[in-house]
Amino acid sequence: MLIRAPEVPLPPRAAVDRAKIELDRALGPSKVDTRPETLESFARDESEAIGRTPDVVVHAVDAADVQAVLRVADETGVPVTPRAGGTGRTGGAVPAAGGIVLDTSTMTRVLEIDRDELLCVVEPGIVTGELHDLVEREGLFYPPDPNSLKDCMIGGNVAHNAGGPRAFKYGVTRDWVLGLEAATLGGSLLRTGKRTVKGVTGYDLTALLVGSEGTLAVTTKATLRLERKPEAVATLLAVFADVASASRAVTELIRSGCVPRCVELMDEGTLVAIRKQSVAIDPDARALLLVEVDGPEVLVEHDTERAGNAMSSLAKDILAAQDAAQRGRLWEARRALSPATKKLAKYKLSEDVVVPRTRILNLLEEVERFSAAHGVRHLTYGHAGDGNLHVNFLWDDAEERPRVDRAIHDLMTTTVRLGGTLSGEHGIGITKATYLPLEQSPDLIAIQRDVKRVFDPRGLLNPGKIFTGAPHGAC
Repeated sequence: MLIRAPEVPLPPRAAVDRAKIELDRALGPSKVDTRPETLESFARDESEAIGRTPDVVVHAVDAADVQAVLRVADETGVPVTPRAGGTGRTGGAVPAAGGIVLDTSTMTRVLEIDRDELLCVVEPGIVTGELHDLVEREGLFYPPDPNSLKDCMIGGNVAHNAGGPRAFKYGVTRDWVLGLEAATLGGSLLRTGKRTVKGVTGYDLTALLVGSEGTLAVTTKATLRLERKPEAVATLLAVFADVASASRAVTELIRSGCVPRCVELMDEGTLVAIRKQSVAIDPDARALLLVEVDGPEVLVEHDTERAGNAMSSLAKDILAAQDAAQRGRLWEARRALSPATKKLAKYKLSEDVVVPRTRILNLLEEVERFSAAHGVRHLTYGHAGDGNLHVNFLWDDAEERPRVDRAIHDLMTTTVRLGGTLSGEHGIGITKATYLPLEQSPDLIAIQRDVKRVFDPRGLLNPGKIFTGAPHGAC
């Protein structure tokens, strides 16, 4: 079920033709791509949103290329859609107005890893999982770990303030970005933030740019904070008779004083998908928590025991991964959940809503209630440690779609009523834009639009995202 891009102004053909000429002159034909197969492949990302086929794709290799594209766009009035890995779930990299797609996936250099200052400087095209491997070989650690880490890139992580399972202990991308180099429309280059741990000079423009979904500027370099690699890691698998017991176990776990780096919840429907991946799970289990702790070896042993004790009165069974290979298999199954759940039905839509941890059970009960009322299948998994749950709706007949839309609307209103927020890590993009007024007041949205106009007065940088949108797509 594909979702059309919102209606936004399209550039005149004469302006597009002029932009192509100017890009070719500034960058050379090797970076300016107008092959039909390329243009078609850059019209989509990993969401259900479909945009307009771009008129040209530019494969940037350095900051000067990015500046040149944004200068040409400003001069000709042709819109630009920034794109890194294209793994986004809300249509953030979908060209709503055609025009130019600015591909930064070819900017892949790791410019610096400093073991003493605990930082690295990278370009936006470095794959997140590859960065993990590089810094860990130096005895260092970059915690943000989106489930798409084998494919997603730092540029997109910065644009959407990506999270992941380890966010409970370590926070999201914004917490690990010390500074940015970013190009604005017209080609100016901003350098925000600092290399030091502390710094409060002026407004925090780094924090503003992180999560702005490519609507304000385009990242060309990111200075990221690192930590020492944890000495030890331990993983527990706790199985439960029902999802209510698992939800209560999360509360008990936090009350115990243990601070796991991950607390992942999977309900009964999700366990069906896991078992189909040939992962052995107790056939009587109706919910599961995957809990992981890290730190000094002595502390990990203590916290593993504390976590087990906290969940023991509610769990049917608690198992500890015996080695790194077993841990790896458990996490491979968890990270493959999104594609695995797609195999359960012809169509799937998923949401990454967030509620306070103490309201997780309330949300799950409400999802059960309104899904039954609308006659829509569903399953839920996600990062229970920080209340970020992925509620998935499944169906096989296109005629069921209106019922699914009503269920999604109920999910959004329920989330806000429970004190939550509409997105934890995937952003707003195209697919969630119509729901933004449920959470934010008109005055707050107006201020954000004003900020957008300061950076991009003509609305040429990633138009159609965040504040306007079409009906909902998948994440």
